[in-house]
This record gives sequence, C-alpha cells and structure tokens, in this order.
Amino acid sequence: MPDNLAVTDYLRPLRWLAAPLVRVVVSPYYRYRHARVLHAVRVGLAMLASILVTTGINVPNGIWASVTVLVVIGGLQHHGNIRKKAADRALGTMLGALVGLLLIAQLHVIGSMPLTHLLMSIAAGVCGYYAISNAGYIALLTAITICIVAGHGDSTIDTGLWRTLNVMIGIAVALAFSFALPLHATYSWRYLLARNLRDCARIRKRIARGAALDVEAHVAAFAALNGRLVKLRSLMPSVAKEVDIPLKRLEAIQRMHRSMLSALEMMSTSAAVHPATPADGGEDARAVRASLLRTARALRFGSASRAGQRLAFGLPRASGQAQDGAGEARGTPDETLPGPRWVAQWFEEQVDALRALLADTERQWHIEGDAAARTAVRARR
Repeated sequence: MPDNLAVTDYLRPLRWLAAPLVRVVVSPYYRYRHARVLHAVRVGLAMLASILVTTGINVPNGIWASVTVLVVIGGLQHHGNIRKKAADRALGTMLGALVGLLLIAQLHVIGSMPLTHLLMSIAAGVCGYYAISNAGYIALLTAITICIVAGHGDSTIDTGLWRTLNVMIGIAVALAFSFALPLHATYSWRYLLARNLRDCARIRKRIARGAALDVEAHVAAFAALNGRLVKLRSLMPSVAKEVDIPLKRLEAIQRMHRSMLSALEMMSTSAAVHPATPADGGEDARAVRASLLRTARALRFGSASRAGQRLAFGLPRASGQAQDGAGEARGTPDETLPGPRWVAQWFEEQVDALRALLADTERQWHIEGDAAARTAVRARR
C-alpha cells in the first residue's frame, strides 16, 4: 500500500501538468480559444515529418516536399475548408508537376531553350487567365509547381521526376496532418454568435436601467459586435460544408442578426439622448434579455435551447388594439407606438425571429464534442 501511495503521489504532478493539454486537445471550446497555437503545432509537426521522410529515404531535392507542405496546409484551419482547399491545392501541384515534366521532355526532344521559355510563358499566361476565376487557386499553384519542377527549362528529367515525387510526398504529409485536431468552423460560428448575443443582453440591460453608454463606450461596443458579425460572414461557407445547413439558411440568420444589431444600436443612441424612456424597462426587457442569454448558452454549450418557444412579449400591437372594443373609439396614442418604443418592439421581434431560425437548425449545428465543451468551460470557470 505505501508503494502504491508513493506512485500516486509521483504521478499527481504529471496529471496536473497534463490536464490543461488534454482539455485543449479534447474540448472544442479550448481548441477554438487556442486555434493559432494548435495550427502552429500541426504545421510544425507536418514540416518535421516531411523532413524525416525525405531524408530517411534519401530523396534528392527534399526541400520541395517541405515547401509543398507549407503551401498545402499553411493557411488551412477549419475542417470545412480543409477538404476542398486541400484537394484544390493538391490538384494544382499535381497539374503543375505534369506540365513541368512535359516541358522538360520536349526540351530533350527538340532541344530549343527559347521554345521552352516561350512554352513556359504561355503556360503561365493560361494559369493567369484562370487565376481570376473560381479555379484561381488551382491555376496559381499549377504555375508555381511548373517552376518548381521545370525551373527555367534547365532541369533534367531525373531532377523533374524527383521534384515531382517530393511534391507528392508533401501533399500526402500535408493531407495527413490537415485532419489532425481540426478546428470546426461551426464551433467558431457558434461561439462568436453566442458572444454577440451575450453582449447584446448586457447592452439591453444597461438601457433598461437608464445607464446609457457614453460615446466612446458606444463606439467600442458596436465596433466589436460588427467585427464579430463580419467574422461570422466569412465562416458561413465552411459551416455549410461541415453541417447539413443550406447556405441560404445561414444567410437568413446573418441578416436577422444584422437587423437585431441595427435595432439595438438605435435603442442605445436614443437612450443616450433620452435616458430612461418608458420602453426601456419592464417585463418585455427582462424577457428579451433572458431569451438572448438562453440562446447564447445553447450556442456555446450545445445544450437544448428551447429556441423554438416563442416569447410572449406583451407589448401592445396596433392590430391587437383594433380588436379591443373600446380601442376604436378611444383614439389614444397607444394605437401607434412612439419611436423609442417601436424600436424596442422591433428589437424584440428580431430576437424572437433569430431564435426561431436557430431552433430550426439546432439539430444540424450540434456536433459530437459538445459535452466535452461544456465540461471544459465549466472547469475553466
């Protein structure tokens, strides 16, 4: 028994040191927080693997395998764009290697260096033509690989073949490491949207309390919100590839989110000029803040959000007033909402609609690992 206790005491510091690393590796939230570090480690390991492979089997010009690794995965991060862009980059390098070998072959058959230079220039022009189209990246890498394999036409067949082999080795190593601990764009999209919703709830709470943001705080807060909105836009194509959500549905969520931010900015500006307006407090404001926080929690932790439940805002609607028997005769100002109150109601409706859109796609944006994310974030707290 004492020996077992001694071993346990010896291993306890190791477990304490390994726990943060395990959380970073396993938890999607920690991988999101440390995405740059993980990507740097992945690229570094891929570079080391390419060096070991080429030097281990003594492949000449092995440096081109390492260059290919950097070209293929150097800028790849999210799982949704890894598959497509890695395939595009692999296709471009392989096409370039083939064209480069053909250029070397024709030089040995015809023996005209000016003709080789002319053909290389024509190939570069063709790649440039397609470089500004949808296949632009494939065309660009094709041109780069032609230069790698053929040089300026002075490479031999043996050199071209070895460089082609190095390119293929680099592609294989890059593709293998590109799927090692990828960061899902869906998680980044969820976490950024959740943070925006929490910030919206915080600003709405300040407005309800009559503590309007000053000019500098207002500019900084909405600059941060709009900055995340732009990042969400860039993530949408990758999210659509990762999960079964049509891009048009993501566009609808993005538009609703943008509309919600516009309404909140108008409310914040109005509160700075006319603090403590009648529409700022009450059950409606508390309900919409609770809705924002519940939706943010669902996005962050992947838990059941009940996002499909409609909020009972209770604000007077013009159509509802007309159904009141005395409403038509009263002619009171309640029949038409004043400006600040109308904006508050509009904001609540945008929040309600956003929750409904997220509820419709909730099954799709749940990914395996949400439980690990919840555990990791709670441990961090």
